[in-house]
Amino acid sequence: MKIDWNVPTARSGFWGVIDKLIGPGATKAEKNLQLYIPFGAGILLVAYGYIAQYGWSWSQYLIAGLLTVDIIGGIITNATSSAKRWFHREGQGFKQHMSFILTHFTQLSLFSYAFMGFDLMWIAMTGGFMVLACVIILKTPLYLQRPVALMLYSLSIMLATYCFAAPQGLEWFLPLFYLKLLISHVLREEPYRPEQE
Repeated sequence: MKIDWNVPTARSGFWGVIDKLIGPGATKAEKNLQLYIPFGAGILLVAYGYIAQYGWSWSQYLIAGLLTVDIIGGIITNATSSAKRWFHREGQGFKQHMSFILTHFTQLSLFSYAFMGFDLMWIAMTGGFMVLACVIILKTPLYLQRPVALMLYSLSIMLATYCFAAPQGLEWFLPLFYLKLLISHVLREEPYRPEQE
């Protein structure tokens, strides 16, 4: 299996925007994983919420579905070789990664607004851990980043289980949210490419 850090040029227009979200040169298999699984998960979550009779409003169903698609899609996309090559290319350093991380206060705020009465303390605690953990990982020497990230992700599961509140049926949100950022996005890993590419 070959490793290729050379980033293809992003296309122009709409497809160029997509390239910058998923990484230019994404393979068909990578695209299929990023498209079908997140939307399937979103549909399953909405169906589960309805069958379990959680009594969500239509806006809560919409927000839960969108957040599911975003988080599952983000876990998959950020873990692909094409995305690793794009988001960890030359010129992408601490500032760029933290700018991406900080945008995720939007997801925490939306979740809190829809399901937790817009609990600002919850947003501050969960977001504070997100920022602190990502700063620690990014400031750790590269050869130690993977074990440190896994240690902090393990801690995030304990915090999500025992310290941070979660609505019934959405207990998965924080563990997968942290998986997307602490493991899938922040870690710099080799961009393996298909042999026939």
